[in-house]
Amino acid sequence: MSRKGKQPIALPKGVEIKISPAEFSAKGPKGTLKKDVPEYIKIKQEGTELHVEADENMTEQSAHHGLWRAIINNMVHGVSQGFERKLEMVGVGYRAALKGKMIDIQVGNSHPTVLPIPEGITVTVEKNTMITITGADKQKVGQFAADIRSKKPPEPYQGKGIKYSDEYVRRKQGKASGK
Repeated sequence: MSRKGKQPIALPKGVEIKISPAEFSAKGPKGTLKKDVPEYIKIKQEGTELHVEADENMTEQSAHHGLWRAIINNMVHGVSQGFERKLEMVGVGYRAALKGKMIDIQVGNSHPTVLPIPEGITVTVEKNTMITITGADKQKVGQFAADIRSKKPPEPYQGKGIKYSDEYVRRKQGKASGK
């Protein structure tokens, strides 16, 4: 049995949950999330705690015990506090702008890169180079941040590109002089 899966999930105030055999939903101040749960995962509420249990007879499926506990914990955390990812654009002429439900990124290409913002995600741009992505669903926030970063990942020689704010870009030495 998973050590992580055994840990209880604390329910913060203001979060309402609904448990059915095939679906788990959480509703809080930051939004509502729903997820289909496999039949070998059982969720039980005891007071202000949730317990995730796996069917011990199914050995292959019990490997997902910790995974489903983490998914449910992320849902509860997301609807109560939300998730945030920050990106920095480094480079001359690199900038971003919001255009309605789209984000326009100019990163040295001959054409503007316009990406649609997914439902349930809020994007803000500060100083034309700082992009902040917030939302209740951790997977959506992380995936959209990765999609933006993939348009121009940081390169190791000059450090230009789009990077996470907490990311360290290891710099390489350029070409040595030929004497």
